[in-house]
Amino acid sequence: MTSAPDGPKDALADWLRIRPQISWPCRSSVHLRHEASHRDAFRDFFSTTRGGRDPEGTTRVLAALDLALTDAKAGDRLTFPLMADWQQIVLGEGVAAFRTMPAFSKGGRERYGIAPDTRARFEQCLSESTQPDLPLPSRAARTYLDILFFHPFEDGNARAAMLALAFVLAREGAAIDQVHPLQTTRWADDSEGAADLAVLLGILINAAQRRPSHGRQS
Repeated sequence: MTSAPDGPKDALADWLRIRPQISWPCRSSVHLRHEASHRDAFRDFFSTTRGGRDPEGTTRVLAALDLALTDAKAGDRLTFPLMADWQQIVLGEGVAAFRTMPAFSKGGRERYGIAPDTRARFEQCLSESTQPDLPLPSRAARTYLDILFFHPFEDGNARAAMLALAFVLAREGAAIDQVHPLQTTRWADDSEGAADLAVLLGILINAAQRRPSHGRQS
């Protein structure tokens, strides 16, 4: 399927254009304790946003979340095959392959192109989730947006992005206990919005660390 000449422009191309130019917050006052867990916050998010209209799908995505957090605890690298393992559970299908056709979202207002090197470029972006010179909130925000705008799967990309966000944070011992503030429409050409997402993640991580429920080690 291709877009008409006056159809939506390529949002993936927009994202790849602005991605290197985004002023990601480079200072981080995030304090991490490696015993932190945010399993319940993400479970609550998926349950409240999907549970009433898709109970079976919610059960599957919660199982995928458990696997993603187990992989994070093991220190696995974020790769497309790893994400595909989670997505097979999310979709209840045997294979979760990288898409081979242009994709659309937001009621057709955003189009994501496909080229011979799209998957390779996606894998490179995923590898930057461990970039050593960028604080965790910025890396986590960027990875989340990479998945939204590469739109690697034929279905379930919003869920895939949220699972990857949970993975990236958990792999480094960060927790958030509020996920709903992250739920807003994201646009591929919004560099300020991308940076603001990183700021918000930093705020949520620090807020979770201060909650009594996380406790303090003496």
